[in-house]
Amino acid sequence: MAEDLAALARSSGTPDIPGLKIVWLAPWGDPHLAHPWTNIIVHQTEGPAGSARSGALAQAKNPKRRGVTLWVETDGTVYWAVPETLVTLHGDGANRNDNRYIDNAPTYRKVVRDNSIGVEFAGNYPDVTTPATEAQIAAWRILSKLLRLRYQIPQERIYAHNWIDYKDARYCEGCALAELARAAPE
Repeated sequence: MAEDLAALARSSGTPDIPGLKIVWLAPWGDPHLAHPWTNIIVHQTEGPAGSARSGALAQAKNPKRRGVTLWVETDGTVYWAVPETLVTLHGDGANRNDNRYIDNAPTYRKVVRDNSIGVEFAGNYPDVTTPATEAQIAAWRILSKLLRLRYQIPQERIYAHNWIDYKDARYCEGCALAELARAAPE
């Protein structure tokens, strides 16, 4: 499986990834021409089930709106919303060295939208403390490895939104998912 995933990670177009349902709103190009991503930032949106699809469609229609490249629905469906050559508007808080809520000195001006591909998990509305669904976790296990293989991103370069920019005292946005990806076997 690992060799197959590595080969698929180097492909172009809209490959079928075993165990992963991807809706390709923007197909892959030549991986050597993709934006040089060095980090992955995991986000969780305060949207209800079904909001990943609408968020991805809105992102595809207006790529420069605030958002991410990939959206993951509660059923595990992944929406690849914009071309991998495009820098989306997420992660701006990492450019703020205020240390107001967290010590972001290690990531300040290092983990920002220009070098970080963003993945948004939908479905924690109305209770923001609701964790990712089992289907999202299963998809993330494959997706995080696929992204790391495609863009040569080490596991320690996967960040939760809250690790670079404090967002909400009620929960740690993206923390459990980032920890899961960092701890995954190679």
